[in-house]
Amino acid sequence: MVEFDDEYNGQKTENERTRTCLRMNVPNVKILAKELTLKNVKVDYKEHSWGIIAKFFDPDGNLCAFKDSGKFEKQVSNFKQTE
Repeated sequence: MVEFDDEYNGQKTENERTRTCLRMNVPNVKILAKELTLKNVKVDYKEHSWGIIAKFFDPDGNLCAFKDSGKFEKQVSNFKQTE
């Protein structure tokens, strides 16, 4: 999923591009975050009530994130039931 970075407030400086994030839903965020850390990639790993997410920048400076697919699938399922 391509989305706005959740920390983006709609304002940017002249030299800054709009903050988007390429989010990938994966089965185990913690394992992938550890693998990136072992390769010296700085990872912002957080566990929330709504799910686990790990943000990092790719070599070109693009913001990317892993999110746990289990909680995402549950959220989607709950949303479909309320329609």
